[in-house]
Amino acid sequence: MTPTIAIHGGAGTIPPAELDPAATAAHHAALRTALAAGWEILRQGGPAMAAVTAAIMALEDDPLFNAGRGAVFTSAGQLEMDAAIMDGRTRAAGAVAGICGPRHPILAARAVLDAGGPVLLAGAGAEAFLRARNLEWMPAAYFETERRRASLARELSRRARNEPDTRSDADRHGTVGAVARDANGDLAAGTSTGGMTAKPPGRIGDTPVIGAGTFADNATCAISTTGTGEVFIRFTAAAEIAARIRHAGQSLAQAAGDMVAELRTHGGDGGLIAVGREGAPVLPFNSAGMYRGYVAADGTMLTAIHREKYK
Repeated sequence: MTPTIAIHGGAGTIPPAELDPAATAAHHAALRTALAAGWEILRQGGPAMAAVTAAIMALEDDPLFNAGRGAVFTSAGQLEMDAAIMDGRTRAAGAVAGICGPRHPILAARAVLDAGGPVLLAGAGAEAFLRARNLEWMPAAYFETERRRASLARELSRRARNEPDTRSDADRHGTVGAVARDANGDLAAGTSTGGMTAKPPGRIGDTPVIGAGTFADNATCAISTTGTGEVFIRFTAAAEIAARIRHAGQSLAQAAGDMVAELRTHGGDGGLIAVGREGAPVLPFNSAGMYRGYVAADGTMLTAIHREKYK
């Protein structure tokens, strides 16, 4: 099998007119750093699960993205992060929702998977479970950024004035994720997010919902989504793509592309990354852009933000 990895930094992209050369370069560099972290593991023959974890950890450490450090705030000014990871070999999965503390939420999801039993743990119960594990724990201030505080203030002010929602994708939402296929043909997927700016406390999106925002099965594909989580949940977007491959004989590109187009007609703004049992990853989206990248068959790292050519 030819190993490969794809990542996304969310569909919450800064509009092209507002993305200056320095910011553009910074986002490409961050995507390449994450790709390199995962690809190095695959290049040395390591497992897809480890590659996905490493890539997402790099994205969670970068405040450019809405996951880990740099996550968005709820309407109450709190941080509630979600994450999930799934192993395509066995469909083992672990997920967390509404947590704040672990430096890397993706490692928190992995801890749930490794423990067996519950697949999804949320809130205070999840945090109590995680404190008993060997995870790096950070104070809330570590995750907070002025950029996200400003986004929250603007949104709360808009709501107070009862004005139409004209926010850009960057101010509304964002997520990070990775999918990989290793040299053994094993697949894995992971996703991590801070959610939507000014979301209601307790709101959980598609990221930690297995089959909606995160899914992996060696027989079909591995998928991580980003966008309007409620719509991705209602249409079990990730599992639906796998079902179309398994039962309708569709290609990964057709199933993923059609799903993204259909979600748009129901108000589902965003995209996804997917890798199958063979071939290159696919990265369709229906929004203005999606921070994304993948490793080509020759080992070249390619990244893009809007609808420009990969570079």
